[in-house]
Amino acid sequence: SELVGLVPKSAMLEAGKYFLRKQQRSLGIPEEEIIRTAIRSMGLNELKPFDPQTRILEYLLEEDKDEKCLCDLTCKEFALETASESPAPGGGSVAAYMGALGAALGTMVANLSSHKRGWDDQWEYFSKWAEKGQALVGKLLYLVDEDTRSYNKVIEAFSLPKETEEEKAARDRAIEQATFYAAEVPLQTMRTAYEVFDIIEDMIEKGNPNSVTDAGVGAPAVLGAIKGGYLNVHINTADLNDREAARQLTEEATKWLQKAEQREKQLWEKVRGKVL
Repeated sequence: SELVGLVPKSAMLEAGKYFLRKQQRSLGIPEEEIIRTAIRSMGLNELKPFDPQTRILEYLLEEDKDEKCLCDLTCKEFALETASESPAPGGGSVAAYMGALGAALGTMVANLSSHKRGWDDQWEYFSKWAEKGQALVGKLLYLVDEDTRSYNKVIEAFSLPKETEEEKAARDRAIEQATFYAAEVPLQTMRTAYEVFDIIEDMIEKGNPNSVTDAGVGAPAVLGAIKGGYLNVHINTADLNDREAARQLTEEATKWLQKAEQREKQLWEKVRGKVL
């Protein structure tokens, strides 16, 4: 009976995007704003307030979760939690967050460009970039929490019983699996963050010139994310017994780092050329 009257999130997002298209507005805005657009455009608040947290199925289910996510913290709370005596969140989560901020800056410039006066014929072009940016922001925010979860899984594996030979073997397998995943997550941060460079480059070259420095700030933020991922891949693979798996992970990490350093340098020079 509690499900009666609930709306799927996908339906609200599709409705919101429909009205945004009609208004020639960027679709690459946060999910919450798309839903607010749907609520306003369909007059869902006219009879009584439409609260997304209690009327949208997925939001209601999320409230039942006991897990406290880092991404639900304020900026201040996240910084203070990082500065606490707890080892998590650590460099891996912060690296992913840096990447999310870099993606957010590129997305912001795309959104500003999509409704710049006189650029009406380009709104769809920038909207597509903004949508891609929002997707990358979401992936990197997920990795903020996933990095800490992967660390916790390693700690849990080390705490497994080791009284019998069977328990020792099971514990060793759990540690190896958890450690591998703890190295895989920052590698995923590197892969995802590198995609952000495409948005930043296009916004530097074609975006709203008044926001070129915003896109420029995104580039070193992304590089910081990739460097952070690189360090975390290496420190976690050092404890892997499967040295071939460790080699493959570190080789890929090195590849992404080298590409990122070169790409960021090029973008930095492009920005400097426009503002200095």
